Amino acid sequence: MFLYLTTILTQGDFRKQMDGLAMVVNMEFKLDPFSDKCAFIFCNRKRNALKVLRYDGNGFILASKKLLNGMKFQWPRTPSEVREITGQQVQWLLQGLEIEQKKALQPVTMTLENSCF
Repeated sequence: MFLYLTTILTQGDFRKQMDGLAMVVNMEFKLDPFSDKCAFIFCNRKRNALKVLRYDGNGFILASKKLLNGMKFQWPRTPSEVREITGQQVQWLLQGLEIEQKKALQPVTMTLENSCF
């Protein structure tokens, strides 16, 4: 599955429901909202609420999360960038961490050329 982290939505945009968010994905980001291999994650301007839009083959699913007690999501600072992220990065985001964890161990692909055998 491809997970797309989208830009921070304005107050008016964040009130949109499934059809409106699908239109944002299609018109603004030039991506296919009907792909059942993608999910799109939106954040509000205050960075304390998320919406996740996904098409499951016969309709849209819209999930949301709102943080309490003044907590904020560590959303990327580049507002014009839509980017693909991993499942691990989604977990970090939902835990209040930045999606780029500099000290996290990176996956290593082993081949015969770089192994010690």
